[in-house]
Amino acid sequence: MTTTSSTGETHVAPQADHGDPARSLIARIADGRAWLFLAGLIICFEVWSRLAFGATFVLNPFNLQSIAIFAVAPLLLATGQTFVIISGGIDLSLGFIMGLAAVVAAHATNMAGAAIPLPLAMLAGILAAVLVAGVPGIINGLLISRLRIPPFIGTLGMFGVARGAAYLLAGGTTVPVQNSWFALLGNGKFHGVPYLVMITAVFVVVMHYILSQTRFGQHNYAIGANVQAARRAGIDIKDHILRLYVLSAMCAGLGGALYAARFTAGAAQAGEPLLLDSVAAVVIGGASLFGGSGTIFGTVAGALVIAVIQYGLVFVNVEPFWQFIAVGLVIIISVLIDQAQRRFSGARQDE
Repeated sequence: MTTTSSTGETHVAPQADHGDPARSLIARIADGRAWLFLAGLIICFEVWSRLAFGATFVLNPFNLQSIAIFAVAPLLLATGQTFVIISGGIDLSLGFIMGLAAVVAAHATNMAGAAIPLPLAMLAGILAAVLVAGVPGIINGLLISRLRIPPFIGTLGMFGVARGAAYLLAGGTTVPVQNSWFALLGNGKFHGVPYLVMITAVFVVVMHYILSQTRFGQHNYAIGANVQAARRAGIDIKDHILRLYVLSAMCAGLGGALYAARFTAGAAQAGEPLLLDSVAAVVIGGASLFGGSGTIFGTVAGALVIAVIQYGLVFVNVEPFWQFIAVGLVIIISVLIDQAQRRFSGARQDE
């Protein structure tokens, strides 16, 4: 509709976007695909368990605790990875940063335990692990933001550096932790809920708030969506990228400390098998590898999908090697949905 002002200028009124309910529904389903995957898996394993063993899968408290514990370490890595992937980058060093942190936590806890009370020694070990993990994060951030090294190459190099440092510090073996409070943290429960799960839940909520409600989080989405537009908007790209990779590394540091608590030992290879799981959790959770989209709660769903697959296949007595195939298929399906959603969104914008 056109209108004419008193000055004779013609204005075109914007058309109301009533939206297509069917398309909106499809978009919402695509956004929540991780939770749909999770619900589908739980139903499948529940039916399978009842038919094969006459027992429940999802209503078994032990199973729920085991799945939650399975999800803790990949989720801690994936939380930091979510920030990085939303910004349009990737961090391949997280697995061995976690291993380095686990070894540091073990050594620091043992050393501090000889001089201060065990609870304080435990806290000192966790703090040392997180702070040491921040060092490779700073280096990653400087390489990528200042020297303009692609994130894939820069973090792949740090993967090797952190790996070597972790094995050297551990002396090529696992480092046992002699601290009863540390063991309690890793294996204790409060009203049936493991302490590790409670700590991870609080951490995830805090990270969700940072990503969704703070300026840092909004800048992260802006950089991932269009880095040039973000720069023109006045965002300090270099400073943000530096802080981003430090945050990601510290998430891995916390994961390493909690790994040491769970197994009462630090191991250099602690996070090696978890790196791909962390990326998979972010992708399954709805984040785009092109950047600009993703949520922490989506990553939580992605981590739970992987944990349910890993534990569920063992529970129903299927060879565990099938879990790699299952997780791979879910990743491929999730990426295909993301690609279709991007094309769908582009088509809507063109209309």
